[in-house]
Amino acid sequence: MALTVFDHPLSPYAQKVKIALTEKGVPFSAPLPTALGSGQVDAAFQSASPRGEVPALVDGDLRIFDSTIILEYIEDRWPDPPLLPADPASRAHMRMLEDVMDTHYEAINWGLAELVHFGRAKGDLAATLWQRATEQTQRWQAWLTAQLGDSDWFTGDRFGWGDLAVIPYVNGSTGFELGPKPGTPLHTWQQRANARPSVTTVNEAAASMAMGGSEAAAAGMKAVRGMLERGEFKREYRDHRLEWIIKSGGLEVVTRGLEKGNIRFTPEFPA
Repeated sequence: MALTVFDHPLSPYAQKVKIALTEKGVPFSAPLPTALGSGQVDAAFQSASPRGEVPALVDGDLRIFDSTIILEYIEDRWPDPPLLPADPASRAHMRMLEDVMDTHYEAINWGLAELVHFGRAKGDLAATLWQRATEQTQRWQAWLTAQLGDSDWFTGDRFGWGDLAVIPYVNGSTGFELGPKPGTPLHTWQQRANARPSVTTVNEAAASMAMGGSEAAAAGMKAVRGMLERGEFKREYRDHRLEWIIKSGGLEVVTRGLEKGNIRFTPEFPA
């Protein structure tokens, strides 16, 4: 029986899981949960992900949520080809990269989406948040460049855990025109990573959902923004995302979202 990975094609957390499974040649289905983002998810998805987040993996009777834990399970369950290097120090370095991207870096891209796609701020506040995001992205990309060093891959001499953990987020920056500058080592690495079939597949799925024909995409985004204004669609503000928006000057975005009821936090786990 093929695995199920509850998915949203635009989620970098889901993308890295799908890249890992594809690199290992493990077949899987990737359904989109119904009512994702409403705070009212269907029972099958909730049983796999009590937090109401993608990705969530179903392997027979086993259900796992949290992308990092899923990656660990994939590496243990299908050890060949390995995505982590053999020595403990390098393995720790890969996990460190993943944690940085999942928390510090992801929060910046998420905040930019709040501005661009969901219109959370206007005028001076939007300009301030955009400037902060730009500065932070540039600093993190300088840090990533140092981590890459002279290697072709973050994982060393082959594509692996570090690379699949970084590429969804750097591609996200590029979508906001904040990607690595052409000719830089990080940009060269990005091109190399995007040429891998596993990465190309998730990129194409994301592009298909984001575009879907420009008129359809525009209509869809307008509908989602309308749902957001009515409190029918809620953006998750927990942990690193909440920290980013506040420390970057957007506290009023949070208070306004609480008033409108269009932000959410981790739900209570079912008994």
